[in-house]
Amino acid sequence: MIDTSSIREHAEVIGADGQHVGTVDRIEGDRIKLTKSDNPAGHQGHHHFIDINLVKSVESGRVQLSVAASDAVKREQEEGGSSVN
Repeated sequence: MIDTSSIREHAEVIGADGQHVGTVDRIEGDRIKLTKSDNPAGHQGHHHFIDINLVKSVESGRVQLSVAASDAVKREQEEGGSSVN
């Protein structure tokens, strides 16, 4: 498991495919809360979350996931992670 203290606010989150997923707002429990301002069109106005178990590594200010960007978004939607905060 990743040491969550290595994940910094405003770090870029990228999928295993190198595609941008979002920007870290903060860690909440076992999830990374992404900033609202970085949401794609049609998904503004609420925070998105990524399960910490999807993090493969944290290097050079970037959070690398173990799944492709599109898969990370699908998992969030399937798990109902698009909470309003």
